[in-house]
Amino acid sequence: MNAERLKIFVAKNGIFLALIVLIAVFSILRPNFFSFANGQSILMQATELGLIAIPAAFLIMSGTIDLSVGSVASAAAITGGMAMSATGSTLLGFAAAVVTGVVAGALNGFLVSYLRLNSFVVTLGALSVWGGFALLLSSGKTIPRSELPDAFRAIGTFKVGPIPIQIIALIVVVLLGWYVLNHTKFGKQVRAIGGNERAARLMGIDVKRSRFLLFVASGAFAALAGMFLSAKVQSANPTIGSGLELEALTVVLLGGVAFEGGVGRISGVVAGLLFFRVLRAGLVFLQASPFLQTILVGATLIVAVGLDSSIQKMIRSSWAKLGRKAVAEEEPKHQARSGGAV
Repeated sequence: MNAERLKIFVAKNGIFLALIVLIAVFSILRPNFFSFANGQSILMQATELGLIAIPAAFLIMSGTIDLSVGSVASAAAITGGMAMSATGSTLLGFAAAVVTGVVAGALNGFLVSYLRLNSFVVTLGALSVWGGFALLLSSGKTIPRSELPDAFRAIGTFKVGPIPIQIIALIVVVLLGWYVLNHTKFGKQVRAIGGNERAARLMGIDVKRSRFLLFVASGAFAALAGMFLSAKVQSANPTIGSGLELEALTVVLLGGVAFEGGVGRISGVVAGLLFFRVLRAGLVFLQASPFLQTILVGATLIVAVGLDSSIQKMIRSSWAKLGRKAVAEEEPKHQARSGGAV
């Protein structure tokens, strides 16, 4: 492996190396950090963020972004909680939440895909709209544990054998995202749209429809994340999803998904998700101030954006050098075959 190929390998897989180093550092500082129980806890804490980060990765790969997912999660948690409080049905609660998420995603998708408005501006506005909707609907009050059905509250502690339901949900979403991206026509279209939208249109890809569906999926999974969070804390809070949008963006960029679109891997997003949650868990183990944790989330996002730009430039530069080298090596062979004629 020459120097340029080594650079490409490190650029593409740096998050995996960083994750190993981070775990090693916290394990040295706190020997009981590296344990099965703590690992299980980290995965459980990663569930809701993972439900949002996987669809977010698809959106960013397609060249768009959804900043409203945190507020959509809150709004869905409130509508689901109110439905359960009124009917006592967990199933109706989930249905109401998912409908809320789908409606939110469809509105974003329509404005961005069909009216061609800027996704950053649209979803930033939607962040306030759905956050305000959750507060208005609930009058700013939390739906308490006593008003939620027993079956819903049980989700927060339910296990299949030794494995919590949250971890199973995370694994299912990761596998689904990996399969769609790598083994379906739609996944290939997502990368093509983000790589070159005009070329994708010329190839016959329905760009508007594809992006619309991605926004709908983003809203639906944000709603599920809100419901899982509510089950975990045993109540429905109108601000329960606050900050999830920035955390998801951080995870996606840390995972190597190019902010400019067209490039990304689900395995990288998973590594970014674990890195982010291990960092949070390690700071808790070290008894770091919650305010310091908030600062580090913002700092990690800035670093992730900077790394994304640098990594993409490094990869393009290395591939260009490898291409020139291949041409230089092939030219003497060509001349020899043609008897030295130019």
